[in-house]
Amino acid sequence: MSSNKAREVIHTRIWGEEPEPDNAFAAAVCRCHGYDVYGDVLGKAGWVEYLYLLFRGEAPTSTQSRLLEDLAVALANPGPRDASVHAAMAGGVGGGTAAACLTAALAVGAGGLGGAREVHRAMTCFTAWGTDVEAWRTGLPRFADVGVVEVWPVPEHPPGFDPHGVSCPTPVRQALAHLARLSTGPYLPWLEAQRYELEAIAGLPLAMPAVTAAALADLGFDADQGEMLALLLRLPGAAAHALEQGDNGFKRFPFFAIDIINDPAKGERTPR
Repeated sequence: MSSNKAREVIHTRIWGEEPEPDNAFAAAVCRCHGYDVYGDVLGKAGWVEYLYLLFRGEAPTSTQSRLLEDLAVALANPGPRDASVHAAMAGGVGGGTAAACLTAALAVGAGGLGGAREVHRAMTCFTAWGTDVEAWRTGLPRFADVGVVEVWPVPEHPPGFDPHGVSCPTPVRQALAHLARLSTGPYLPWLEAQRYELEAIAGLPLAMPAVTAAALADLGFDADQGEMLALLLRLPGAAAHALEQGDNGFKRFPFFAIDIINDPAKGERTPR
């Protein structure tokens, strides 16, 4: 007797499974882009190699693995000054769950001001203008006028540059110099060589989203993949700081210092 009941099929190029002989709901073999994860990959590949395989569908070269690994180190902990880390810390000190703390970090670190969306926008610049300085000179000041419809607010500054910065921070310069030496792609070495020119065009100092975008583009990721990875790679620091603040308690929470002019608590009065 035949059945016309349709079989449910999962459409994915990433993953394939073979069921256990005695349990159709348990996998006996799991393949990621054709690689047997538990039979071949486990114990032979590192975390970033597997990450590259998941997103790109192929195993990375040793040079690509090193570049992605060092980028992951550079992004792993933006530090308490970073708004996404501070959001996770606030969740931790308030007794939030692990998921709530990480969700807070993702929500704040997702946007267009130092977040993953800024990385996405910077990657679209590399795709559109490549390593043509004159194209950047023409396009960068008008980036907000490109007319792309998206759920995010209209960009208020050129992506990859710090609208509140004075000069390019030392960690950004150090990360750029190191990653540019590792890259076999066009963008990181060019970004390092043209940093001063691009900063003059933008009227702002270079920021970490530009370095991140150049590295991910050199690794072959597209802008959507780069946005996802920028979110993912910044979570370790947020998690660690959230746990620390949960242990410290709210009385030791690092609030930002504010200078109050004419503080009534000090008996100061505003001149009339």
